[in-house]
Amino acid sequence: MKFSVSRDALIKPLNLVAGVVERRQTLPILSNVLLSLEGNRVSLTGTDLEVELVGRVEVVNEGPDGDITVPARKLVDICKSLPDGVDIAFTVEDGKVTVKAGRSRFTLSTLPAVEFPTVEAGEGEVELELAKGLVRQMIERTGFAMAQQDVRYYLNGMYLEIKDSRLRFVATDGHRLALCTAPSSVSADDRSVIVPRKGILELARLLDGDGSVTLSMGSNHIRASTDQFTFTSKLVDGKFPEYERVLPRSPDKSVTGDRAELRQAFTRTAILSNEKYRGVRLSLTPGSLEITANNPEQEQAEEMVPVDYSGEALEVGFNVSYLLDVMGVLSGSKVRVSLSDSASSALIEDGDASDSDVGPEALYVVMPMRL
Repeated sequence: MKFSVSRDALIKPLNLVAGVVERRQTLPILSNVLLSLEGNRVSLTGTDLEVELVGRVEVVNEGPDGDITVPARKLVDICKSLPDGVDIAFTVEDGKVTVKAGRSRFTLSTLPAVEFPTVEAGEGEVELELAKGLVRQMIERTGFAMAQQDVRYYLNGMYLEIKDSRLRFVATDGHRLALCTAPSSVSADDRSVIVPRKGILELARLLDGDGSVTLSMGSNHIRASTDQFTFTSKLVDGKFPEYERVLPRSPDKSVTGDRAELRQAFTRTAILSNEKYRGVRLSLTPGSLEITANNPEQEQAEEMVPVDYSGEALEVGFNVSYLLDVMGVLSGSKVRVSLSDSASSALIEDGDASDSDVGPEALYVVMPMRL
């Protein structure tokens, strides 16, 4: 098995595939990347048994086809350290891989390819072809609300739902909820899956540039395929909360303000908020929003922001980090916050549909805090 490849062509797929590989593994083979030479193409595969990523790169084949596994992190570090534009020659002999580039020569240990585990995806029951940019936007607008290491394991991921010819991405950690709906109709049967957090984060890394991605949803796996990559992730086996019940029903108070101005005001008041609870108080009066924060050291921050509001006076507390997360992913110049009372959740969305990018529609729900 012998081939050569340009460093510049190899570095991107190798980096992405190695990103799936966990640094600390109980199985030594899982620290390796599988190299499969077939004709003038090499497939690179990395897995942690939950997610699997296969990248493909064109090479010059100088020997018989074959498969071998090599240490992922060491190979990445070698390729990164080599100069741009250099060609790298790989030769497999006697259970070792020799990597040569210019005057540099490295010999790496290997493990047999037959020991390398693969994630069996089975047949996809529902298949969608979507623009990469759309899927990337939907992940960016919802991913921050996924839980991390929550005992409610079904929250540690993203809920993908196809219903009534619409695709929705939903994430919640129990304190806030992010929901994004694809703008165009989806021609597929109704289906819902929970993709684990790591699977979503790895998928987002692949979706750069233009073109399309094919999503294939099965009973136990989801697969995303592009020209350069095939990504497979196991699904979370659990029941996602009935998120539509969390959406505020006909809130009667609506506040619209400048998103950048509000974001800056929240950022400044957050400096003196309680470091543990991150609470800020919002005091609404007609035409004005006062934001205050204080902490156990008796320090206080106050901000006054002009807003479009004509209802009765209202005070409500929120975790300022949750508000900033939402302000950071909305795309319009205006933001609208809908409320009922001080004990009800807030519904946050772009303030002017014509203001926002042409793209997926996003809604956010943030639970109030007692201050």
